Amino acid sequence: MLLAQNINEVIKSLETIIWEADQEHNPLGLFAALYQKVTIRVKEGIENGRFEDGARMERLDVIFANRYLEAYQQYDIGKPVRQSWETAFEVSGAKDLLVIQHLLLGMNAHINLDLGIAAAETMRGDDLNKIKNDFMEINVLLNDLLEEVQSDISSISPLFALLDRLTRKKDEYFAKFSMKAARDHAWLVAQRLAWLEGNQREEAIESTDKYVAGLAQLIIKPGKLVGFLIRIARYFESRDISKNIRVLKTILPISS
Repeated sequence: MLLAQNINEVIKSLETIIWEADQEHNPLGLFAALYQKVTIRVKEGIENGRFEDGARMERLDVIFANRYLEAYQQYDIGKPVRQSWETAFEVSGAKDLLVIQHLLLGMNAHINLDLGIAAAETMRGDDLNKIKNDFMEINVLLNDLLEEVQSDISSISPLFALLDRLTRKKDEYFAKFSMKAARDHAWLVAQRLAWLEGNQREEAIESTDKYVAGLAQLIIKPGKLVGFLIRIARYFESRDISKNIRVLKTILPISS
């Protein structure tokens, strides 16, 4: 699997990961399935003129996706990856994590670390603010998708909705993590990286990676109260990894 050159190739590359994970009953396919669903919506948004600059949005999408695809491939062959991704990938075999935890670990690494880097790379040598409206429009797109995703997760984990209500404002990270908050953080990362080069840029990325990896630990071990609720929810959650992946996955046309 090579890196993608356009958004269609992103979707196909994710399809490969999803298929392999389905066959291997690998929880890493959960995030890939969710990510493909989002990418398809972005593609539809580009085709429908939702963004100010569709070509630029596709370029951002591809640069962004390739950071995940490269990390996945590098980890798969035993090469080092960023700490945020290493943490997300290493817990794929953990049997005590909820589906939502696996999803949050992927979202954490990809949005809180990769997205800001990708935005800065997309606009390198140009004014970063030119992409801000389209960058933030993704928040609206994701909000439109949220109800569908919540429904999918609830069908996998019947106590998810209850867990969400009980932990609101009581958990250090589960309650604070939202797509908008993560994307706001990503925009700050992009602003920080926009005019950095060489060692300064790499140091800034490493610093962000360390912070994001710390957030990942809060997803894995969220504290006594949430940990207790997770154990209860896990008892009722579907343990069929392949089935769970298929629940989250978007059915692609045969021609794709």
